[in-house]
Amino acid sequence: MATLHLQDVPEDLSVRLEQLAKSQHRTITTQVITLLESTLPPQTPQSQSEIPKSVTEILAEINRRREQLPTDVEWPDSTALIREDRDR
Repeated sequence: MATLHLQDVPEDLSVRLEQLAKSQHRTITTQVITLLESTLPPQTPQSQSEIPKSVTEILAEINRRREQLPTDVEWPDSTALIREDRDR
């Protein structure tokens, strides 16, 4: 978590913040975080790749990638590999 340090905060603003935090049974840090969260706009995805995908889109992407795999590769038999590993 990032640390934020403020300098030259006006005294009256500091007192008001402290009073608000006390009235809401919060620490000053928690109160400042709450105020920032309520004031700043929600974060929006920056690119298409950051937007959550539906299950259908994910499955379609998996199938597309599977089709791009080379088919002329001689993949070793997994049973033989397991047997070889056990025989060591």
